[in-house]
Amino acid sequence: MNYSQQGQWEEEAEKLQVELIEERKEVLGEGHPSTLTSINNLADTYSRQGRWEEAEKLQVEVMEKSKEVLGEGHPDTLTSISNLASTYRNQGRWKEAEELEMKVIETRRTVLGAEHPSTLTSMANLASTYWNQGRWKEAEELEMKVMETRRTVLGAEHPSTLTSMANLASTYQNQGRSKDAEELFVKVMEASSRVLGEEHPDTLTVMAILASTYMNQGRSKDAEELFVKVMEASSRVLGKEHPDMLNAIGNLALTYINQGQSKEAEELEVEVMEARLRVLGEEHPDMLTAIGNLASMYQNQGQWKEAEELFVKVIEASSRVLGEEHPDTLNAIGNLASTYMNQGRSKEAEKLFVKVMEASSRVLGEEHPDTLTAMANLAFTKKDLGHNDVAIDLMERSATASSKVLGDKHHNSLSRHKQVAAWSVVPGSEDENSDRE
Repeated sequence: MNYSQQGQWEEEAEKLQVELIEERKEVLGEGHPSTLTSINNLADTYSRQGRWEEAEKLQVEVMEKSKEVLGEGHPDTLTSISNLASTYRNQGRWKEAEELEMKVIETRRTVLGAEHPSTLTSMANLASTYWNQGRWKEAEELEMKVMETRRTVLGAEHPSTLTSMANLASTYQNQGRSKDAEELFVKVMEASSRVLGEEHPDTLTVMAILASTYMNQGRSKDAEELFVKVMEASSRVLGKEHPDMLNAIGNLALTYINQGQSKEAEELEVEVMEARLRVLGEEHPDMLTAIGNLASMYQNQGQWKEAEELFVKVIEASSRVLGEEHPDTLNAIGNLASTYMNQGRSKEAEKLFVKVMEASSRVLGEEHPDTLTAMANLAFTKKDLGHNDVAIDLMERSATASSKVLGDKHHNSLSRHKQVAAWSVVPGSEDENSDRE
């Protein structure tokens, strides 16, 4: 079965799941565990399709019924709470996700014990929520704890231990600790190859992340070699239209962009977009990501009109599907603002950057890396409009917060401090490396 056929199959499966729910409600009752399992399965189907609001509605129903029938501390109730938290995460509702995850951790720790696999999974989920909020230190502490406990309880090369190591490595990468991240990713990849096999999906996932690390270090050739390896293996193991396969193609396209191979990159991005359209539909979040990537590529090639059209399309669809203040929507608005800047439309860009910064502050927090990037971009816009004092103030605030959150040696911290110095020394001057973010 290819993934286009699977999309059709999921439509049929959804109909059957709805029928089964109605039947079980009638025969067994609304609160029967089998009825709740069926409702949860339908919620999973909605989640896979990116239909978060519909999934959320069902998961709330399951959670409330589970509390009523099974009790708040029952494992199935805790799983339902955890599933709802996951949906909140996918909607960018980090605070609500965090509250639920804390509750699950505390209950599982009491009922199952601090070292039970389910307790550790809950801690890893909370770390992921911290990670998405840019709270790297808190994420690191939890991930370290989970990794060490899994190593003791399950063994150094157990798949769950390796997952913990990979999560910790990703946190290092986001803190600008590229070498630490690389060392850990290499360790995970080698162990995963031994334990699971070189072409196991988990091994390929880690390999792709390691390739991204190489790309961030400017090692485009090393990244390309790994991405090609991942793509070829994914095609054999998972199929040509599997989401992981399409991610691999998209990553390879980014590597080509970094090496100035625009045509090759464009061909791959179009291939990914068309495949996701067939498999997922026009407004699935992964489809919107593919359109956004193609738009970014047009932007890099100076094809501003083409980029603008696609970014507008992404914003409109993302606002409908995910919400106007979802991080993915805000990211698309920021990209559109950058496109306006590149066309000399500074006033239009300014409005959008203000919108992104204010919404990001509300949703993610004032010191989240995305908020600080929006602030830095707004500073560049103010500078272009001749508002020098405002530009310096914004860039200084962004630089100071970046040092606090990301560390003094992170590339964003360094570039922002450098920009403040350049603007402060000679009024109206512009540093030669003043690339917008």
